Amino acid sequence: MDNIYLFMLIAITVLAVADIVVGVSNDAINFLNSAIGSKAISMRTIMIVASLGIFIGAVFSSGMMEVARKGIFVPSMFSFEEIMYIFMAVMITDILLLDFFNTLGLPTSTTVSIVFNLLGAAVVMSLIKINAPDSTQTLADIGSYINTKKAVEIIRGIVMSVFIAFTVGALVQWVSRLVFTFQYEKKIKNFGAFFGAFCLTAITYFIFLKGLKGSPYYNELKGFIEGKEIIIILGSFLLWTGVSFAFQAATKKSILLVVIAVGTFGLALAFSGNDLVNFIGVPMAAYHSYEAWIAGGMDSTMSMSILSKKMPAEPFLLFIAGAIMVLTLWFSKKAKTVAETELSLSRQGDTHEKFEPNMLSRGVVKGTTYLSNAISAIIPKSLQESMDKSFQKPDAALTKDQSIDAPAFDMIRASVNLMVAGVLIAIATSMKLPLSTTYVTFMVAMGTSFADRAWGRESAVYRVAGVLNVIGGWFGTAFGAFVAAGIVVFLINWNPQVMTPILLLITGFLLVRNYLAHKKSSNKTIDEDSLKETGSSSVQGVIHESASNIASVVKRGNTIYSNAIRGLAKQDTSLLKKNKKQVTKLSDEVDSLRDNIFYFIKNLDETSLRASSFYINILGYLQDMTQSLEYISKASHKHINNNHKNLKFSQIKELKEVNDALEILFNDTKNAFDSRSFEQIGDIIGRKKDLFDLVTSKIVKQVARTRTEESSPKNTTLYFSLLLETKDLLSATMNLLEEYYGSHDSSVEIATIPDTEE
Repeated sequence: MDNIYLFMLIAITVLAVADIVVGVSNDAINFLNSAIGSKAISMRTIMIVASLGIFIGAVFSSGMMEVARKGIFVPSMFSFEEIMYIFMAVMITDILLLDFFNTLGLPTSTTVSIVFNLLGAAVVMSLIKINAPDSTQTLADIGSYINTKKAVEIIRGIVMSVFIAFTVGALVQWVSRLVFTFQYEKKIKNFGAFFGAFCLTAITYFIFLKGLKGSPYYNELKGFIEGKEIIIILGSFLLWTGVSFAFQAATKKSILLVVIAVGTFGLALAFSGNDLVNFIGVPMAAYHSYEAWIAGGMDSTMSMSILSKKMPAEPFLLFIAGAIMVLTLWFSKKAKTVAETELSLSRQGDTHEKFEPNMLSRGVVKGTTYLSNAISAIIPKSLQESMDKSFQKPDAALTKDQSIDAPAFDMIRASVNLMVAGVLIAIATSMKLPLSTTYVTFMVAMGTSFADRAWGRESAVYRVAGVLNVIGGWFGTAFGAFVAAGIVVFLINWNPQVMTPILLLITGFLLVRNYLAHKKSSNKTIDEDSLKETGSSSVQGVIHESASNIASVVKRGNTIYSNAIRGLAKQDTSLLKKNKKQVTKLSDEVDSLRDNIFYFIKNLDETSLRASSFYINILGYLQDMTQSLEYISKASHKHINNNHKNLKFSQIKELKEVNDALEILFNDTKNAFDSRSFEQIGDIIGRKKDLFDLVTSKIVKQVARTRTEESSPKNTTLYFSLLLETKDLLSATMNLLEEYYGSHDSSVEIATIPDTEE
């Protein structure tokens, strides 16, 4: 290539556009979560307000751009060629790392990503220069290449933000909840105007005024702001108090609606002003470097000390970047995936927990419980009872699915989330610290949910595991960014003409692959055979509503059992492995139905208690069936996967005979439940003895074979295990059928639970 640097600049510019899209998908949703979770205002209104905040914040963000130029390394120590290699490596690594986390649905930090990308690339490039043949420097001189003081300050600020955000969020939410309680409607009418004015004043001062510090427009406002902070705060509080009273009187609605709308706008403004540097700071620095190179006679060895000088960002480029961010906000599906993680971890009610508990989360929960008990022993009982009244939640027994459709939390928590997060981010922005907006908004949300006692004994171990997973991902981002950027800059420096196009092609391929994979997973519809919760309040209603579940279980059970036998016969490891996944999925769905028993019983009226007994019994039989199928599937896979001797022809033949008999049983059962012809169950139950006799005869034959000709202990163990577990499967199936047959009465009209959602 005649001009590799022009090619790099074009590539960096294209990557910048993609990086904005990927970065906003990860970060932008953080300031939408409070408004989305509270469902206080419509989604369309939320998006419009946030879009305005993003666009205005982007235009005012030029003061932060110097972080990418001189915040991490010393530009004068690197030549133009080396700077371009660093910037190229940073952009490639940054976009791949962020896209990886977006695809997983985990919120990570664009700030941490860009900081450690720059640090990793700069350190490796410094080492290359130090180890050059003509160099007289040693490893001790690496400090002259890296802006150690500023880098440590940035990293320390990022780490501290995790603890500060959680603590401040928890404290403010605890005080707010203590004052307003969960039945806050009456108090909001009387004192809400003052609470709203306080929140709006904080948002106004810290975000609109402090947040603008460092922008090119601040000098014009400087004379009106500095030295008059107290007057501005008091005047703003009085103004917002008047507005709050007027709004509530005119609309008869809560001022918290305004707080959430203005807070979303302000947090979007703060996010955009603070985080835009993560997306276009490096491309702008590369552009300024290229301009200096052209002006300096195109000497690739010239020092880049010019980057140490203050260079205002071009308003037109900021305008374009803001427009791209807004479009991404509206059309990115990955942003919605990232949102689900934070909302599920902060939801007030029960939900389908996304994370599994681990040893660390259990330890944290146990330790916190001991600490809570110790503190409770010190605080007077009367004071505890008084405080507990403020945290008593409304009694609403919603199912997990209904809880997901309901607001994740109320408007008090949403207001505190937005106010605290916005204030913390704006303070950092005014100090020119690239604080991680992801860390702050996420940890504030976790702190407020903790203070709101959303992490109860039922959900704490899952929620803490989720938070630890996300925080672990942040550390993974830092380490991965540092290492990956270092490797990429080493490869580019080794042969820029060859490695740059190759790395760009790999980047494009990975981005397209991740996009297609995410699109495929997000477009998945619920399997028609998936199990569904019942909503009836009578035995007859439960029978009819759960019939589709029974049909689904026997259909899927038939497939799982047949595949296990077929996999053993053919020694097909892949089929048996797939079968294991299918039976695990079925088992999880049955467990989910059992988890919902509490809500089912709570919604029953006093005359429908027999329905609960029936429902519990059939779920127990379904679980027995899935446990037998799970054992059969896993034992079969383990035998073949461990490369043990294949079952003998006679054993396979006998298992197929059993499978054929079970297939007829399951098909007839499925047809009876699909058509709701419960009278046919009697005929199926009549075959019970023949089926058990068939399995027993196979066991007897295997006993005889074992005494005379069997030579493989593993085969014998497997064969007996399969037959005995088949008997358990038959027992559970017959018990289920007998429960239905004995309880069904076609003359009784079906009763349903009244709609309680209104």
